[in-house]
Amino acid sequence: MRLQERLRERVVLEDDFGPIRHVAGADVAFDPATDIAFAGVIVYKFPELVEVERRMARRKLRFPYVPGLLSFRESPLLLAAFARIRTEPDLILIDGHGRAHPRLFGIACHLGVLLDKPTIGCAKSLLVGDHAEPGAKAGSTTPLTFRGEQVGTVLRTRDGVKPIYVTIGHRVSLESAVDLVEHCLDGFRIPKPTREADHYVRDLRRAFQGKG
Repeated sequence: MRLQERLRERVVLEDDFGPIRHVAGADVAFDPATDIAFAGVIVYKFPELVEVERRMARRKLRFPYVPGLLSFRESPLLLAAFARIRTEPDLILIDGHGRAHPRLFGIACHLGVLLDKPTIGCAKSLLVGDHAEPGAKAGSTTPLTFRGEQVGTVLRTRDGVKPIYVTIGHRVSLESAVDLVEHCLDGFRIPKPTREADHYVRDLRRAFQGKG
């Protein structure tokens, strides 16, 4: 927790990026029976969202599941997968939270600081904070607040479906984060980079379990 608080000081909350030509989506899945985990990274050409490459890493988890410390469990594996990518991403979308975290330093912040890359958290469920319900139409937003601070934006990505939670990871302002996430949508609730990364690691896990 003290390390999170120290690393949090490195997070850049404003736009600090140039032209975005490639965006990466990243996610992790694990087999609860063996604690073997799979990290997947898929890089897309932006804004066309055409896949350029995908890489994975597999290893046994060494850090236990502790609420609020997910990044210490998953980031070593994610770093291993990113180390195999040949196409340097200009932006990373990760399935998880950034500032919307008990210590304002979720996995999107942690990974962004470690890689020193513009990073956005795109989470499917609420971790901390309060918000009103956004309008039913796609593109509707409402602030996500925690301890008197706006730590994210609740974004309706499709008419009438559950919203997602967009939070700053590193080197991207919240306003730009929402805009970039909207440019990564392709008709589904979840942005394409993180949605496909989720499918990728699930397929890797299923293939591993099938060999057992």
